[in-house]
This record gives sequence, C-alpha cells and structure tokens, in this order.
Amino acid sequence: MNLAIFSILSIIWGSSFVLMKEGLTALSAYQVASLRMLSSGLVLLPFAVSAFKKIPSQKMGIVFLSGFIGNFIPAYLFCIAETNIDSSLAGILNSLTPLFTILVGLFLFKTPANFQKILGVLIGFVGLCLLFAAGKNISFQNLSFASLVLVATFFYGLNVNLVGKYLKNIRAIDIVSVAFAFLIIPSTLILYLTGYFSMPFQEIAFQKATIAGIVLGVVGTSIASILFYILIKRSSIVFASMVTYGIPIIAVAWGVYFGESISLLQIASLFIILAGVYIVNKPQRS
Repeated sequence: MNLAIFSILSIIWGSSFVLMKEGLTALSAYQVASLRMLSSGLVLLPFAVSAFKKIPSQKMGIVFLSGFIGNFIPAYLFCIAETNIDSSLAGILNSLTPLFTILVGLFLFKTPANFQKILGVLIGFVGLCLLFAAGKNISFQNLSFASLVLVATFFYGLNVNLVGKYLKNIRAIDIVSVAFAFLIIPSTLILYLTGYFSMPFQEIAFQKATIAGIVLGVVGTSIASILFYILIKRSSIVFASMVTYGIPIIAVAWGVYFGESISLLQIASLFIILAGVYIVNKPQRS
C-alpha cells in the first residue's frame, strides 16, 4: 500500500509541470497559478474549518506566512518560468529543493550541517552547473526564467525550516488547510484583475486550460498533500521524502512524450543532482 501511494505521488507531482504547460496554452501564468491556489484552497476548506480551532492564535501569522512563501509565491514563479523553459527542465530544477532546505537551515536558521550534508549540496550544485551547460541555446533570458525555479525551490526550503522550527507540534494537514484557506481571497482577486472571468470560455482552448489549472490545484496540490501526510504516518519521513527522486523522472518522461528536447548530458545532470540529494538524506551511521 505504501509503495502504491509513493508511486501515485510521484506521478501526480511529476505531472504537475506538464499541466502548467497545458494551462499556459490559453491562460497567463498568473491565471494558471491563481486557479491552482483557488481550487486547492476550496477543496481543503472543510479541513480548515476544524483546523482553525486547533491552531493557537499566536501561530496563525506563521501559518499564513508558510502558505505564502511555501505555496503561493512558488506557484507563480513556476508558471512564469514555464512560459520560457521546458516542463522537463522545471521538473529537474525542482529536485534541488532538499539541497536548498539544507542551505537555508545552515545560513538562516543556524542549523548544524555535517560534512556529509555539505558534500551532498556541493555534488548537487555540480549537477546544476552541468545542467545549465547542457542547454543547446543558452541565453540570458533562458537563464533568467530558469532562475525563477531556483528561487521557488529556495522558498520551499525556507518554508520547510520555518514549519520545522515554529510549527513542529501542529498537524501538517491543519497547517496546509488553513494556509490555503488564507490564499483563496488573493488568488480570486488576481483572477479578477487579470480579466479571467470575462474570457471566452465557450472556446475549447480556454476550457482545457482552465481544467488543467483546476486539476493542478485539486489533484496536484490538495489530494497530493493529503496522500503525502498519509504516507508519512504509514511509513516514515525518510521513505516519504524519497518521492523527490520520482518527481523529476516523471517530469522528464512527460517532456520526452511531448517532444521536448532533452540531451544525455541533461539526464546525467539529473542523476548527479539526485546523487547529491541522496547523500544529504542518507542516515548517518552511529
């Protein structure tokens, strides 16, 4: 059962990058990201109703901050980035999240890091450099958009450390549901300001793009988050975190299927990055 949940999560999160691409065929990056945030917030709203009573009032500000930096900002950064880079590249860059988690913990939260973790981070960044070098047509614009994904992974790492330090005793599903409930209003406002509600939805292109954005939120965010916490409870954090290895592989597979150009050097870069992630997450011998 645990392996089945693990596989489903890898497929769901690995497919999110190609869903963003589908949404961007007829909608703007801001609209796709807003649809994702709004739909996930609405799905998790029933959980938020009871969760509001369980979270101490003095922690609400941190929960909101967690949702904003850990979900809201990255959602827009990924969509903006994918207006100019392949979904497979976005998926590969996303695998750097565990490495940024270590770096943010080390420099901002003064979390001690041993030689093994530092070595893993260094190997991961060697893979990152090779990944950029593997690009056939490297331009400042491409690097700029790819860097948006790196900023998003930085925010993911910042959020992990924030939750680990200040929200340790609060259930993860309570944090997620309340955080997304806070994001319903700003995401709806952005949809309104970008003219989403006055678009020609009788056209198939807009319907498909809207469905992609909603699926991204309902399945790729809400259901996936619930499955992830179920997996943590049924197995362990270490086993659940191994999803990191499955996500980019699924993303690359989708990229190949849709005809994106992926070189052998890019594949090699991915495995170097994942080797760094493995070393970072590998338990130390006592």
